[in-house]
Amino acid sequence: MNRVLYGAPATATIASLCVGAFLVAAFQAHSLMDVIWSSPTGTSTVLWGPFVASEPNGLFRAVTSGFMHLDITHLAVNVLMLVVVGAAVERAVGTGPFVLAYIAGVLGGSAAVLIFDFDQPTAGASGALYAVMALLVAVAARSNADLRAPLVLVGGNLVFTLITPNVSLWGHLGGLLAGALMAAPLTSDKMRVRWGGAAAAVAVAAAATTVPLWA
Repeated sequence: MNRVLYGAPATATIASLCVGAFLVAAFQAHSLMDVIWSSPTGTSTVLWGPFVASEPNGLFRAVTSGFMHLDITHLAVNVLMLVVVGAAVERAVGTGPFVLAYIAGVLGGSAAVLIFDFDQPTAGASGALYAVMALLVAVAARSNADLRAPLVLVGGNLVFTLITPNVSLWGHLGGLLAGALMAAPLTSDKMRVRWGGAAAAVAVAAAATTVPLWA
């Protein structure tokens, strides 16, 4: 594990936050399979349009939901994907830009859910992971590597999203779009372009989360 996460401190930290948040919620819920609605932590972090609209700081859920997971299986799959794919992307683009890009992916997924599926409760890092997978394709393309593996990874996950019930299609698509829009600047040879592209993506995605509230 240390070898996989070498040079990827942000990935390790994000994974630890996801695991920590889940363990707190699971302890409160006395369950590994039903942590969202059975724990104060789960309920206070899940993304759900009516909560976002009715609470004074409801929009914070657009971020917090990206670190909370529905059950132990959901957590394990997402953390494994984060560790493997996230670490590779972080090493390629740099820790700072990666952190901003990850946040942009979380917000992009949340924005899509709030705009297109307002009444659907959603939680998990999947939106951000789709952004990271899109960046993995861009990193491979920029380095003239074989694109088949990253494209199969993205395509396979999209198929899984489409055929599996109770999976947040809009959350995944929103994250994927955020990653695609960041692909060019995040793989630039110039670090300032990476920082600027990631920061701009965070700003745009954050603004998009407010659309349902004033529309």
